[in-house]
Amino acid sequence: MRAFVPLLLAASVALAACSRPAPSPEPVRAVRTVTVGLSGAQPTQQFAAEVRARTESRLAFEVGGRLVERRVNLGEPVRAGQVLARLDADNLRLGSDAAQAALQAAQVQLAQAEADVQRFGALREQGFISDAQFSRYDTALKAAQAQLAQARAQAGVQANLARYAELRADAAGVVTAVEAEPGAVLTAGSPVLRVAHDGPRDVVFSVPEDQLDRLRAIAATPGALTVRLWGSDAAPFPARVREVAAAADPLTRTFLVKADVGDAPVRLGQTATVTAALPRREGVVRLPLTALFERQGQTAVWVVDAATSTVQPRPVGVAGAEGNVALVASGLADGDVVVTAGVHVLTPGQKVVQHGASADAAGSRTAAPAPAGR
Repeated sequence: MRAFVPLLLAASVALAACSRPAPSPEPVRAVRTVTVGLSGAQPTQQFAAEVRARTESRLAFEVGGRLVERRVNLGEPVRAGQVLARLDADNLRLGSDAAQAALQAAQVQLAQAEADVQRFGALREQGFISDAQFSRYDTALKAAQAQLAQARAQAGVQANLARYAELRADAAGVVTAVEAEPGAVLTAGSPVLRVAHDGPRDVVFSVPEDQLDRLRAIAATPGALTVRLWGSDAAPFPARVREVAAAADPLTRTFLVKADVGDAPVRLGQTATVTAALPRREGVVRLPLTALFERQGQTAVWVVDAATSTVQPRPVGVAGAEGNVALVASGLADGDVVVTAGVHVLTPGQKVVQHGASADAAGSRTAAPAPAGR
């Protein structure tokens, strides 16, 4: 009886294995495809940019004091020489008055010293005083002359300081920033206003370190850079690289590039896209980005075998991108049929049916429908 139990269990397991249902076949997937063709392509690189003035001044008072008036606001145009702000100038005026009084005193002392030299010079010629005594009067005259020169210079300095209580625009432009409000006590050199000068405009953008050499290589090529303003229907216009930063920004580790836009109709602060045309490459395949996926750490595509209507992954080398189009430099041959939609639900060797086969936006040839696997 005990020997019969293991036999019964083995028979039960065998019967259960025999009754297990067979796995269902994988479904035939509908995919979109393109037939690729090798061609030449000119890669591009795009950067976000901002329109700025060629020259921008941060205006500040040359003396310290309390700001009592600001006559312009953000965004207002200014004229060259226009008064933009004023300091409390009472102390400066008192200093100027004191310097003027000292100047007048020095003038009186000089006049007295000149009269003494003239009068005692005549007495010396008559023998009433000695040469040593006359020399003292002559020395006093020279000291009075020096004191007058010093007082005149000091009076000029104080007069200038009194005029520095008014902040004037050094050029025509527009106020782009306000950095101090009335009532603030400022030190000499503290920024009050920022003014963008009228005249040339630049588009300013940042370039990563690994792309800087390529940008410098095409900087002198006419038409290598084009600018398109965001939110505008205007056609792109050319730009020319004018300045490249010698050092990277310490925070972003990117290099600031300034490009001249000439007489293009741009406004300060507008955002734009700068497109750099990189050197042309031959023998590349242009595919939609939807055709690419990652497999075992490599970029790959699904290639359709027309004879069996099955797909197999194939690693490819990507040379760059143009918007939603990838530039494939290696891994594909002329005439290969590549899946462009549905790539993430496929498995190697799976049968597919090409549904709505079409050419990609970059100009690959339309794939002929392959027979659907059954």
